[in-house]
Amino acid sequence: MQQSERAPEQALDWVESGKGAALATVIETWGSAPRRVGAQLVISGEGEMEGSVSGGCVEGAVVIEALEVLEGGGTRVLEYGVSDGDAFAVGLACGGNIRILVEPVGAGGMPVAMLRELVEARAGRVQVAYEVALDGSARALVREGHEARFRMDRSGVSEDGATFVAVHNPPLRLIVVGGVHIAQTLCGMARAVGFDPVVVDPREAFGSAARFPQARVVNDWPDEALDEIGVDARTAVVLLTHDPKLDDPALHVALRSDAFYIGALGSKRTHAGRVERLSAAGFAPGQIGRIAGPVGLDIGAAGPAEIAVSIMAQMIQTLRKP
Repeated sequence: MQQSERAPEQALDWVESGKGAALATVIETWGSAPRRVGAQLVISGEGEMEGSVSGGCVEGAVVIEALEVLEGGGTRVLEYGVSDGDAFAVGLACGGNIRILVEPVGAGGMPVAMLRELVEARAGRVQVAYEVALDGSARALVREGHEARFRMDRSGVSEDGATFVAVHNPPLRLIVVGGVHIAQTLCGMARAVGFDPVVVDPREAFGSAARFPQARVVNDWPDEALDEIGVDARTAVVLLTHDPKLDDPALHVALRSDAFYIGALGSKRTHAGRVERLSAAGFAPGQIGRIAGPVGLDIGAAGPAEIAVSIMAQMIQTLRKP
């Protein structure tokens, strides 16, 4: 999702703890911006902040505006012209303009009940779009009518320029079959870039909370685990066990799913054997061709950590390519 990964959840937490919160959302920006349209910064009434709307050049000004909004209510659209010098200071190639919508949670802004409904939808992996009039006159959560935006994971201003649509797709998820050394690094990287990692391994010595504190661990047979977890279009599946008894059942589920990425560790010879077994099981060449095998981009990776880098890079490449 394009928003700061947990901005709505953080906003609700601050509101329910009595601190209050305002949400600042990027609605338009320059082409080389470090944050995409839809990125969010949440600010508490005590000046705490989470997330970002730029590389650091406008956050301070946005926080001041947000605190004023929390004090006086209402919705504001801010526009900043970023000079070439300021842009270079935060790692951009050139300057430009950025527009940010700032709205409080509660009176004069997003109703608390609507924010709570949004958080519940996100937790339930339900696609939802938040429509807000830029003058603050109307707000709504809608689940239909934005199919193209959902598919492209794209927030943006409406054609008439009067409304901003913030797309909230289910969080990206990574299911790793095999609690091996590569998986430990891969899960940490996945968490850092916004995936919810899940490790599946019936062998409790491999799949344990002690080895994977940053991931959910499921000690069950892979096919049963994947059926229980659910594999959708926001899910990547990576198989790392090298054991057909574990990898193949998981592949059967993954290949029948909408997973956006399926990768399997192993040499070219290992993958050739995998293809033979899947063909014998009735899978068509087009289905089998979805598997990235050997897994990861060919960057000459050596060692578990570098292999994890190659896998994560290939996952992101697959997710972002048109």
